[in-house]
Amino acid sequence: MTVPHLATALTGPILELERRILEAQPTIECWFRGQWQEHTPPFYGSVDLRNAGFKLAPVDMNLFPGGFNNLNPDFTPLCVQAVMSALDKICPDARGLLLIPENHTRNTFYLQNVAAITRVLRLAGLTVRLGSLNPEITRPTSIETPDGGELLLEPISRHGNRIMVDGFDPCVVLLNNDLSAGIPALLQNLEQTLLPPLHAGWAVRRKTHHFAAYDGVANEFANLLKIDPWLINPYFGHVAGLDFQSREGEEQLAAEVERILNLTRMRYAEMGITETPYAVVKANAGTYGMGVMTVKDPAEVVGLNRKQRNKMAVVKEGMEVSDVIVQEGVYTFETVNAAVAEPVVYMMDRYVVGGFYRVHTGRGSDENLNAPGMHFVPLAFASPCSTPDCSGLPDTPPNRFYAYGVVSRLALLAAAREIEQTTPAEVAVPV
Repeated sequence: MTVPHLATALTGPILELERRILEAQPTIECWFRGQWQEHTPPFYGSVDLRNAGFKLAPVDMNLFPGGFNNLNPDFTPLCVQAVMSALDKICPDARGLLLIPENHTRNTFYLQNVAAITRVLRLAGLTVRLGSLNPEITRPTSIETPDGGELLLEPISRHGNRIMVDGFDPCVVLLNNDLSAGIPALLQNLEQTLLPPLHAGWAVRRKTHHFAAYDGVANEFANLLKIDPWLINPYFGHVAGLDFQSREGEEQLAAEVERILNLTRMRYAEMGITETPYAVVKANAGTYGMGVMTVKDPAEVVGLNRKQRNKMAVVKEGMEVSDVIVQEGVYTFETVNAAVAEPVVYMMDRYVVGGFYRVHTGRGSDENLNAPGMHFVPLAFASPCSTPDCSGLPDTPPNRFYAYGVVSRLALLAAAREIEQTTPAEVAVPV
């Protein structure tokens, strides 16, 4: 089993947190069951976690996960069962599904992800076709995947309030395209079930909305377990009205960085933590590790050089960055062969279905690992992370993974609430 080494001795807050989570398993699972009665989980999602030894917290929640090819294939049955569970609630009579991937057809790793999702959906008993939003796809186009497989991308056509490919009229449309470029008219006002909803895409979604929802979830969970919510929750703030190219808003950004650093510094002092506090400035929308910088001093965001301004000014699909989330930096002290690692946990419906370690040999414990040069080590779960070894020590692999699964599900619950809270009024469903 590949389980990264935690560089810090587990004798402090995280060991105690894992022990509390293990002891409270019946209470936790009962609480989650109640929450899923009230809130519909996203169809799928992935959570970036950071384990500092003294803190275990999510730092990002992706609603259009693109790494299913990195999951341990032994856990494919978990994915299949989760899809079936989701369909039972969403569309029990669903037979056909249209999967809409990202437009970057030359990214071989991403294509393997699409193939992995397609396989799971087909094993769940669905007829699956791939519909492309790429304007270059004007006829059925076959694309070979690195493992020798083949994907058939087809142009989407709209008929009234339904979309289809070559006469294939699906019950469900599943997006694996995060809509960073905007919401195309083709997808608006559909009568088919569309997952995730359009306002979950980065054309509308904001990270600050997610972490505001997570604040509430973390506080409720901490109260349930009688723990300090800071152990599972990073401080964050928001700065809008930025223009990195003209340097407008730099002073406000520096002030918010200073506020987050001071809050973190006080908590470190209270707990006897000797690490240097840091903050992460991220574009408030978008993925792929773009528009991210790590800072340990407010002065670092004032007077950025041209390269730094260019890096922060524009993210995926040319989206201009005018507002950011300033997040407490959470160290990752897990390592694989001396390389820094962070766990990424994957969920479908309300179930954890696997994950992997994002490993970067050229990055430090306080840096963003979602960057060029990263590679992946699958999380080799000995058992599903919903089944801890209650007779074992808190930091044994099944119990470490169970703790990861619990914190990840907290982020998933926050995403469910976030989607509810940000639903546009014209499509809101009365309660």
